[in-house]
Amino acid sequence: MNEEIFPLVNEQGDVVGKATRRECHSGSKLLHPVVHLHIFNTAGELYLQKRSMKKDIQPGKWDTAVGGHIDYGEAEADALIREAREELGVTNFVPTLCYRYIWESNVEKELVNTYRTVFEGEIKPDLDEVDEGKFWKIEEIQNCIGKDVFTPNFEKEFSMITDLLNTLE
Repeated sequence: MNEEIFPLVNEQGDVVGKATRRECHSGSKLLHPVVHLHIFNTAGELYLQKRSMKKDIQPGKWDTAVGGHIDYGEAEADALIREAREELGVTNFVPTLCYRYIWESNVEKELVNTYRTVFEGEIKPDLDEVDEGKFWKIEEIQNCIGKDVFTPNFEKEFSMITDLLNTLE
């Protein structure tokens, strides 16, 4: 079985090396890039996925619609398209880069490249990747913040996400 290889990056996103998934998630804090995609519908609701119980990080928590690692040698845009297709069966969307930031947990350190899109097509979660998914009203999300429903990373992003709603109008 081949282990995934991730690029290692500096804070500007320049590739400075490579490491295995295991090395990146071992507490080494090797900075590696990921992509996130926030999917809104035209009603302003935000699609969230419930992470599979098989995930090594934050299993069973609600999280960003699409989130995944960029493979070594893979372009950021290609990773975003691949992850959206693999996790939710979503294709033919127009992503807009929103922001980049560094997220650090007790096991890893990521450069998060966050995109958004408005999508009204069919979403078919891959049940090997995701336990379930649904659109949430913003008020529903606000009512669940701090109640161990969401991943800590999503909760951090939520304040930035609400700023995105203003750009959708």
